[in-house]
Amino acid sequence: MVEVVKYAATGRRKTAVARVIITPGAGRLTVNRRAFEVYFPRETDRILILSPLKLANFLNRFDIDVNVCGGGLTGQAGALRMAISRALTLFDQTSRAILKKNLCLRRDSRMKERKKPGQKGARRKFQWVKR
Repeated sequence: MVEVVKYAATGRRKTAVARVIITPGAGRLTVNRRAFEVYFPRETDRILILSPLKLANFLNRFDIDVNVCGGGLTGQAGALRMAISRALTLFDQTSRAILKKNLCLRRDSRMKERKKPGQKGARRKFQWVKR
């Protein structure tokens, strides 16, 4: 019996969480059991997600299964980029320097600012009425 090597990693962005399992294969990428192009219709999101694979020269060398939840599509794309980068560093430590230099392994810590009491939003105040 041949044992298949799997590398798993997690990435986060805003409220989105992406769990990735990469296995050596032909380059198949599925997101929540759907095709990659169907789940991410925006070209900019697809470019962002595939950037770690292109930087490390691993495009079409892995089958990637993704489970992503929370947030919007752009936040999920950022979480997926980080998860793929982490999984690739588990596979090949030499790619870590390239991915780190291109900020693929750094978590984007920007979050939505909370709404404050006595205000309409995070920064917006209620409209002031003189009379």
